[in-house]
Amino acid sequence: MADLIDLRSDTVTKPTAAMRAVMAAAEVGDDVYGEDPTVNRLESLAAGMLGAAAGLFVPSGIMANQLWLRVLAQPATQVVTEAGSHICNYEDGASAVLAGVQFRTLDAARGLLDPVQVVAAIHPPADAAQYHMIPTTLLSIEQTHLRGGGVVYPWDRLSALSAGARAAGVRVHVDGARLWNAVVASGDDPTGYGALVDGLSFCVSKALGAPVGSVMVGSVAAIEEARLWRRRYGGAMRQVGVLAAAGIHALEHHIARLADDHANARALATAIADARPESVDPSSVETNIVIFGSPDGQAHRLADALRDEDGVLVAVFGPSTLRVVTHLDVDASACRRAGEAIARRLAA
Repeated sequence: MADLIDLRSDTVTKPTAAMRAVMAAAEVGDDVYGEDPTVNRLESLAAGMLGAAAGLFVPSGIMANQLWLRVLAQPATQVVTEAGSHICNYEDGASAVLAGVQFRTLDAARGLLDPVQVVAAIHPPADAAQYHMIPTTLLSIEQTHLRGGGVVYPWDRLSALSAGARAAGVRVHVDGARLWNAVVASGDDPTGYGALVDGLSFCVSKALGAPVGSVMVGSVAAIEEARLWRRRYGGAMRQVGVLAAAGIHALEHHIARLADDHANARALATAIADARPESVDPSSVETNIVIFGSPDGQAHRLADALRDEDGVLVAVFGPSTLRVVTHLDVDASACRRAGEAIARRLAA
């Protein structure tokens, strides 16, 4: 396994030596009592970086999304989101079980919702005249959008989505699992997110290289409610500063280098397009995700051959679709070799 080039996801990274050192040296306490200084520092750092009042460290991105649904929406209401969004497709139906909400899904080019489309989908609060309608309480946006190939919402689009939703009395949530990829690719000031949305989360275990965890940021009241529900969901943790230290190190040292991952992804896409132009458009690759096509129904066969004969791991994303995700454990040389292997297989 050590010789494999693993491009299945940016969740497969191992902590760097420097990250392991700060984890080993982390000061810890009981986080349930609010006494873990390293967790407190991570939460404060994340909130400050995103212009929010407070933060909360949670075990996973799915827990963060589900907590935000529970805090920002209400049971038996509607959440508007894009049809391919992670929160709707890849969280095992948790929203129905835990938050009791219903999704109104909208199809959008490359996963980027249109503000006019969203406003038209919002149901007003229920009243006697339309008691049968499910009121909309939340808009959920994914930044970057996974199924869109890591595409980034432009800031003006985010602002218009937020303004339209809030004018209709609807709260705004951002699933920012790979938010820092968006920040690096766009150059936008991340402190603007605090005023733009009601709740946001990002992963430190995707792209940033930490082994575990996500951070939620929002208002003090919303974060305190999320803290209560985190415990109810079984997510309260004790001396977890050893993990929070990894998150701090990631935020302080692994954000700017995301530009390298983006460059490697574009190089991979170019190699694939040179071999089979219809597979992918390199100009569409904005961050660290490349989704590309294979001959009809051959995705599993191609992935197996790449793994067994070339030592390259890719993710199957559909019968004729595959995905690669660049990250800090695969350098430019390895990405180049992977691109050559994929191109060779596609051209055969």
